[in-house]
Amino acid sequence: MAGTSRGEQRIGLLNGFAAYGMWGLVPLFWPLLKPAGAVEILAHRMVWSLALVAVALLFVRRWAWAGELLRQPRKLALITVAAAVITVNWGVYIWAVNSGHVVEASLGYFINPLVTIAMGVLLLKERLRPAQWAAVGVGFAAVVVLTVGYGRPPWISLVLAFSFATYGLVKKKVNLGGVESLAAETAVQFLPALGYLLWLSAQGDSTFTAEGPGHAALLAATGLVTAVPLVCFGAAAIRVPLSTLGLLQYLAPVFQFLLGILYFHEAMPPERWAGFALVWLALALLTWDALRTARRSARALRAERAETARAAERAETARAAERATTAERSETAARDEKAAPLDAKP
Repeated sequence: MAGTSRGEQRIGLLNGFAAYGMWGLVPLFWPLLKPAGAVEILAHRMVWSLALVAVALLFVRRWAWAGELLRQPRKLALITVAAAVITVNWGVYIWAVNSGHVVEASLGYFINPLVTIAMGVLLLKERLRPAQWAAVGVGFAAVVVLTVGYGRPPWISLVLAFSFATYGLVKKKVNLGGVESLAAETAVQFLPALGYLLWLSAQGDSTFTAEGPGHAALLAATGLVTAVPLVCFGAAAIRVPLSTLGLLQYLAPVFQFLLGILYFHEAMPPERWAGFALVWLALALLTWDALRTARRSARALRAERAETARAAERAETARAAERATTAERSETAARDEKAAPLDAKP
């Protein structure tokens, strides 16, 4: 990132805002697809996403990764796991939005960073800093308060948070680009999704052809809704620091939360406000700790570079002094040779 120009960083920021903004506003889209049910919408999303990404990859002629992936069974297995957990995530999210649970869905993405940290401790044996432990503790307290507030555990939020955290963990191990990864995952999803849509059509329950061309176009647009934010995110990820992306990620749940309250008019009794306030406190602790650690790391890096530069300068000075001493000795030896008396001839 150090070599990224200001213009490039500006483009990256705009793409980051676009990506998280679209993810934040997507609750406005899913209700437009009614009377299609959540599973039918999900199946269309899988099918049309693959079609769109395949066209994009065909256009840029980027297929070499597919052959390499097919020769790596472990990576293929991880891609299958990623496809399974993102299927759960997408399906629950679509159902939650169309069932009037937008606020609870937004909570899932608020607590996702806390779940990711907890999974890092449990699965990867990572060590946490005190502020991170405090954030996880406050997050757990928030879930307890929200459980009391809802009269049940906030299962929609928990499923979304854990499925997305698992997805992120698997994606890290697969190490594929955003578009390539989406192509591989939707390729795994494609046949079951297409099979379900064909079965639905044979049963006479498909809305794709029954609700007119406008409805069919909206169902096909699920591919765009999936792929476009991902492309913008990819453009942002290579241009802006990870700390900036970490802050931008809160835009999506903030937009979703505001939509749930102001547009969908979902209820927010005091105990839910209390639970959300605890979640936001936990995220504030995480953000403060991340920024402080980033500043310390940057200072340490600058100090290391300065010390390296000083060491190089000292070494160069020593070499210059050595060259000067050598030159001086050579000159002295030459003068002594000239001053020496010639031997007498016989």
